[in-house]
Amino acid sequence: MTADDLLVGTGLTARFGDTALFEGLDVGVGPGTVTGVVGRSGSGKTTLLRILAGLAAPTAGHIAWPDGRRPGDVALLAQHPRLVANPRWTLRRIVAEPASIARRDCDVERAALRVGLDPVLLDRYPSQVSDGQLQRACLGRVVVQQPRVVLCDEPTAMLNPVASRAVASLLDDLVADGAGLVLVSHDRRLVQSRSRGVIDLDRR
Repeated sequence: MTADDLLVGTGLTARFGDTALFEGLDVGVGPGTVTGVVGRSGSGKTTLLRILAGLAAPTAGHIAWPDGRRPGDVALLAQHPRLVANPRWTLRRIVAEPASIARRDCDVERAALRVGLDPVLLDRYPSQVSDGQLQRACLGRVVVQQPRVVLCDEPTAMLNPVASRAVASLLDDLVADGAGLVLVSHDRRLVQSRSRGVIDLDRR
């Protein structure tokens, strides 16, 4: 952790019954940096992201935004897009919603192209596209939101190798623009090649 961190987790502990996923974990997310999180299935990677996003409370410890949190400051890119995308919305609405909430204009087609999503698909519903296409729409939503912190849970899990490289490049661009990124992945090479530090939950 550093004095410039946007988001800080101190002494984070997550327990389910008598089972501790992790205990006393300190996390710092700085601007323009990547913090990697690795671990086996069930080690608490997704739980940690939900805690950092404010969607779940830790059993112990606390989350802080040293210079204050504002609406839209954090975006969560889930591993399984169908669990988070509204099935009654078109991809266009899914991508555009953050800008609508912030009451500002956005170029949805441009965002779609940036994440490798054919704009022709924007007026389709989640049930009418593949998991990979829906994941790209969710990533386009992150682009439109312009958050200070991006929490990514296996962002390339639904994508083929070519699309995976494109998404990894886009995440690099977001970091270059100053966003802090927390990257959860089973791909240790991907995490280690991009991260200033790696949290290995298998060793907690």
